[in-house]
Amino acid sequence: MSGDSDLVKLYSQRILALAADIPHLGRLGAPEASVRKRSPLCGSTVTVDVVVKDGRIADFAQDVKACALGQAAAAVVGAAAIGATRAQVETARDQLKAMLKDGGPAPEAPFDGLEVLLPAREYKNRHASILLALEATAEAMAEADRAHCA
Repeated sequence: MSGDSDLVKLYSQRILALAADIPHLGRLGAPEASVRKRSPLCGSTVTVDVVVKDGRIADFAQDVKACALGQAAAAVVGAAAIGATRAQVETARDQLKAMLKDGGPAPEAPFDGLEVLLPAREYKNRHASILLALEATAEAMAEADRAHCA
């Protein structure tokens, strides 16, 4: 029975509230870069569109089809993405991965809201879904940087 109570704790009110209110849902009309990431384990997908100006995300949209944990992560990423640099996004991605897999601390600001997902450490089968939004955003920023340099 403790497994059931652990799942109830995992899907806290805060996680469910984030999942229900994801910022920047949809797609951009003219993105500089678009990246779709999929978790093979659960089938969750996140597609991120970005426009980058002066090394920062100037416009951002995301299409999220994921579990509540993936949606909550996307909500935090969506709230923090505009204005973020590629280095901040890549650092947050690496810190989130370390938080989930290696017991590291929560990501730094502006992505510190991902701390809400600390209880998901114990659920390895959810890690890929939680990482999708940041992985797609980091890859989209790298793609936009390559386009700027071409």
